[in-house]
Amino acid sequence: MVDIPGTSLDAGTADFLRAQKIRAVCLFRKNIGTEDEVKALMRDLIDVLGPEALIGIDQEGGAVVRVTFLPQPPSAMALGASGDAARAEGVGAAVARGLKSLGINWNFAPVLDVNNNPANPVIGERSFSSDPAEVARLAAAWMRGSLREGVACCVKHFPGHGDTHVDSHHALPTVDKSRAELDALELAPFKALAAHAPAVMTAHIVYPQIDPERPATLSPALIGGILRRDWGYDGVVITDALMMKAVAERFGYAKSAVMAIEAGADMVLAQGSPEEQLVAINALREAFASGRLTAAQGEAANRRLDALAAAYPARAVDDAAHRAADHALVADAWAAGLTALRGAAPPGLGTPLRVIVQGDVPTDMVSEAGPTGRQAVSLFSAFKDAQVQMVDDIARLDWATVPQDGRLNVLVSTRRARYGQAAAGWRPDLHLTLWNPYQALDVAGPTVVTWGFAPGALAAAQAWLEGRAQAAGRAPQGLQ
Repeated sequence: MVDIPGTSLDAGTADFLRAQKIRAVCLFRKNIGTEDEVKALMRDLIDVLGPEALIGIDQEGGAVVRVTFLPQPPSAMALGASGDAARAEGVGAAVARGLKSLGINWNFAPVLDVNNNPANPVIGERSFSSDPAEVARLAAAWMRGSLREGVACCVKHFPGHGDTHVDSHHALPTVDKSRAELDALELAPFKALAAHAPAVMTAHIVYPQIDPERPATLSPALIGGILRRDWGYDGVVITDALMMKAVAERFGYAKSAVMAIEAGADMVLAQGSPEEQLVAINALREAFASGRLTAAQGEAANRRLDALAAAYPARAVDDAAHRAADHALVADAWAAGLTALRGAAPPGLGTPLRVIVQGDVPTDMVSEAGPTGRQAVSLFSAFKDAQVQMVDDIARLDWATVPQDGRLNVLVSTRRARYGQAAAGWRPDLHLTLWNPYQALDVAGPTVVTWGFAPGALAAAQAWLEGRAQAAGRAPQGLQ
């Protein structure tokens, strides 16, 4: 699987895909134009890749949503906060209908990581819960909805990215746990759903008590051992992107591509320029030619990929009859997850406010760009007297400079990163987190958690602030 440049398929890229006999493309935000442009891109891709094309995307929900003109689904933890499996199934179905309307047949979701580490820099609200049984229950429901609508799921990140302090996009994380400890937490959702998930994506994480040398993506002990042999999994295994630093800087494209197939994976995700992609492609060709990779390994991988493409064909199916209802469905799901902590209550519309918020928010290149300060301020448009204090970097806020003049001080977070020690002395009258829910642990006082910043999340927050809605969601253990 490769990525491609731009919002349309240029002749050079089309020639490259044909010449290299590539059947699978992963789409990113850079590929998403208008709905008509995306549909045209899909038609051209399917024509070039062939009838057994696999076109993948990360349309998880929350901040990890590439196609933003479709109904934007709640983050996994927003669904976890409402705890309603039927709602999770409905959201999974709505996501699939939207993707299917474009011709996309493979969604790299749901996330099965158990976020039991509040310091996790990359998973957080992408996880359904800190409880493995709850992750399995809600992810299974989400997946049922997607599969019923004809879009393949890909559970990730095996064997679990929830208990890490490091983002594998930037460095190589380690989870130093025994097999028994992994079975009780990280592995539990993957094992529970192995019989139902058509595909699994691996994590670039070292589990030294299982394999001290190789991350899971390249580990025969983890893929070939636990997933294939111990659990009998015969679905598709695809790697996370090989260009991520956790793998690329230590093993390189050529070596890691071959090691992944040796370990039991069926497909490598090789992003980059055509020249970089060719490094992985040629390494695989040479490994099969030399006998390092056997014909049986290649045939097994092809069989699994053929079965996935046959079960979930890439063809556009109009969703006009459902689109409006699906927008309403996801908005309702966002509202159901809205969560009030520590006695948070909406201020009266006549209460003088001071809204403290960061103006511009840098993206972490994994999620979509966060909400702007202007969007945050608009949540208070119905208040008669809301003074705005815009800051350049909220992590550098000096609470001693915040006036204590009778106004209700409302701190609104629009950033992904935790505040850290900078927030130790902050004492807002109300704290509103629009992205990372674990910021609630950094600031004492009443807090409302939206679990994300999609239109449905912001609408739910505004309705609560104006006293028109409840915040009845329940935070996972460790955040309450």
